[in-house]
Amino acid sequence: MAGKALQPRQAVPAPGLLFGPYPQRDEEARRAPLSAWPVALPDLRARRRRAFIADARRWQRRFELLPAPEGAARLATLRALLARDGFEDNLLAQVFALIALACQRTLGIEPHDTQLLAARILLERRLAEMATGEGKTLAAGIAALAAALAGVPVHVVTANDYLAQRDCAKLRPLAEALGLSAGAVAGTMDVAARIRAYRCDICWCAARELAFDYLRDSLAVRRGGEAALLRGLCMAIVDEADSILIDEARVPLVLSEAAQASPREQAEFAHAWRLAQRLLPGVHHAGAAAPRLTRAGRALLAESARHEPPPWSAAQRGEDLVCAAILARDTLESGVHYHVRGGKVCLIDDTTGRSAEGRAWSGGLQQMVELKEGCALSPPAQTASRISYQRFFPRYLWLCGMSGTLAESRRELFQAYGMALVGVPLRGTSRRTLLPPAAFSDTATLWRAVARDAARLAASGRPVLIGTDSVADSEALSRVLSEAALAHAVLNARFDRHEAAVVAAAGMPGAITVATNMAGRGTDIALSPAAAASGGLHVICCQQNPSARIDRQLIGRCARAGQPGSAQRLVALDGRMLAGATLARWLRRSCDDNGAARGWRARLALMLLGFAQQRQARRERRQRRLLLRQEREMARWLSFSGRTE
Repeated sequence: MAGKALQPRQAVPAPGLLFGPYPQRDEEARRAPLSAWPVALPDLRARRRRAFIADARRWQRRFELLPAPEGAARLATLRALLARDGFEDNLLAQVFALIALACQRTLGIEPHDTQLLAARILLERRLAEMATGEGKTLAAGIAALAAALAGVPVHVVTANDYLAQRDCAKLRPLAEALGLSAGAVAGTMDVAARIRAYRCDICWCAARELAFDYLRDSLAVRRGGEAALLRGLCMAIVDEADSILIDEARVPLVLSEAAQASPREQAEFAHAWRLAQRLLPGVHHAGAAAPRLTRAGRALLAESARHEPPPWSAAQRGEDLVCAAILARDTLESGVHYHVRGGKVCLIDDTTGRSAEGRAWSGGLQQMVELKEGCALSPPAQTASRISYQRFFPRYLWLCGMSGTLAESRRELFQAYGMALVGVPLRGTSRRTLLPPAAFSDTATLWRAVARDAARLAASGRPVLIGTDSVADSEALSRVLSEAALAHAVLNARFDRHEAAVVAAAGMPGAITVATNMAGRGTDIALSPAAAASGGLHVICCQQNPSARIDRQLIGRCARAGQPGSAQRLVALDGRMLAGATLARWLRRSCDDNGAARGWRARLALMLLGFAQQRQARRERRQRRLLLRQEREMARWLSFSGRTE
């Protein structure tokens, strides 16, 4: 029975008995038809869920009167019944009641009805769309605790190590109060520490760490004799599901084995870099994102070979390396696509704005960027195994997730992962104020306007969060703020080690924080009483993200959990997504003497940005769909050799 999916009203077998030694879904069972479409019908379970929450609250009032020994005995009885009968409504209502009581007594927090509702949706193997600031961390924790009480090993999947460690530290006392163990996995952990964390009843871990540890287990099985890190893929609760399952779905997760760079390979990289400096754009090569040599470029390479024989034996190999050198020289920018730390080139994740530790470009591109920056060449790596999130997460017997921005991707999520979407209502009226947008002729004018607004708001006692596109933009704005003698903090990939301290201070009166997307998803800026009394956090969104969902995540940092707050979009008409638009160029010429375009011109600029985001979203959707088909075909061919990756 290994590979049989869990059902909401069926028994949940004890791990290691019916699950098998390494439970996961088999290849055919985890495939969802690419043409599937989620049926757009009213939520037929809404009334049943409301009745479930009412039952949980009634049980909670009863259990409040029980002495501690009787409460512990009741919990032990419910654990046995859950393991036998599964997530049955009456049992689960009692479990939720005991979890809510433990939360009150341990953390001093009373879970809201909407958090219990979101947890129930997760245990139905669905996606819960819960607005930012509504308490997703605790909702996911309640679902994880209930599943762990049933004997199911649970992975709570986060976007990065910081969130995994933060959420685990917050909820570990609650888990221990219920007799459960909790652990977190971080990239710096050794093998023994990882095994201890994965052996806990609930393990918080970044998606990347989890997928790579799964690849290591697969490799260990092929080689034989090595102990597995994971206990299998039983249940995953994916926080920020759209970021992990959609935005990062195409990122190849490649488990590599270091190889020593031979003198010949080093000579290949150096020779290709020298040749690339002789090639002119538009003459010898064309294309920015994917450079290709023209006839004149190939002729120049052939001519150079007569005077200086290349170290490579195949002409195609040389052309590929030269194109990689052109891409590194002309397109990849320090502070945007990567940064240099400790003499090493570290990639920057486009979606999160964080350092992508352990990730490297392939095809010689990594080495070309290192030559560009004067760093020591890293040895080329040999691929041992690879996978993507699109193929990894459907292998879980029980998969669910949540985010505040899922509606735009509901069809794709259903097609790729088979999960339907359910919206969770707000627990109260939102107090967020959205100010009219403004557009500016160029980035320099935008930064000056941002500095003026930040100074005014900070002087009134309000904290200010300013979202920028890249490390380079955040540091350019920081220089403008410094010239204006405005104290501020910067949060980007260069200062990710200070993230917790920066976030903790960002809600103080008059605090100004400049950040990349690192301050977006999962970041909870706690307001001081004085800051809340002054009007709460004000978010200035200067980003031009490829997805409107990322914009909404940044704006969602303010006015959380019923607090006051405001946000405003400020757009530079020479930004990365508007620079080439004809209408944007006309808008730049029509700006006033201060370089500002307000009113209908600003709204038109946002419409242009929205159209660009929609085009980008369609393009990426097609690419993810094509990649999934290719991966499935590749898996079919690999299966003949006994491998799936």
